[in-house]
Amino acid sequence: MKLTFSLVFLHILMISLWASAFPVIQIGLESFSPQHLAFVRLSIASLVLLVIAIDTHMRLPDIKDIPFLLALGFLGFTVYHMALNIGEKTVSAGIASLLVSTTPIFSSLLAIFLFQEEFGKRKWVGSAVSFAGVALLTFSKENFVHSVNGILLILLAALAESIYIVCQKNLLKKYGFLSFVTYSIWGATISMLVFLPGLETELAHISVRSAISVIYLGLFPTVIPYMVLAYLTSRIGSA
Repeated sequence: MKLTFSLVFLHILMISLWASAFPVIQIGLESFSPQHLAFVRLSIASLVLLVIAIDTHMRLPDIKDIPFLLALGFLGFTVYHMALNIGEKTVSAGIASLLVSTTPIFSSLLAIFLFQEEFGKRKWVGSAVSFAGVALLTFSKENFVHSVNGILLILLAALAESIYIVCQKNLLKKYGFLSFVTYSIWGATISMLVFLPGLETELAHISVRSAISVIYLGLFPTVIPYMVLAYLTSRIGSA
């Protein structure tokens, strides 16, 4: 599909908002544990989407689709945000953003094997360069064991996100990007209720910086980019 100005703009918007999340996550981790930061972030996004769902009279998903929506929400949001948050405890925001940039590579490879989508020579070259960069980052860290654990967690986050991207195709066609993202985030938030204990203690001692950071994370790098991603996937595919 030919890239139009609007599609290019949406790509830039999505990447920019996601990129802004990495340093903000580290601010949030000053007051929150990784799991509580992810839970509060997704809870804020869920409340925003609840308002949108009520305003748009969004229909509920079919019962048979709920397990798949929960599974994709778990991978794309619960696993992704948990692994990324824990990884950023030992990995800088800049390196974390570079590691997460492998997500399109994983997505493209999965799309080839699952849906036989095309993957040109340029993409193979780009993938090789990206993986080489990740390897250099991994083996150049001073505190090798400590940092590599974080790096592997962030790569796990990228892989989980790629599965979410590739496997959303059929549900996107059925529900549209707005409903699909809403159901996914709600499902992820429900799965994170197990981390509710202890949150009240952290909220009682939260700093202003961390409060602003988690509100920003819930409103901007969560809701908007995932809406854009779902829209773009429905338009141009995942590879």
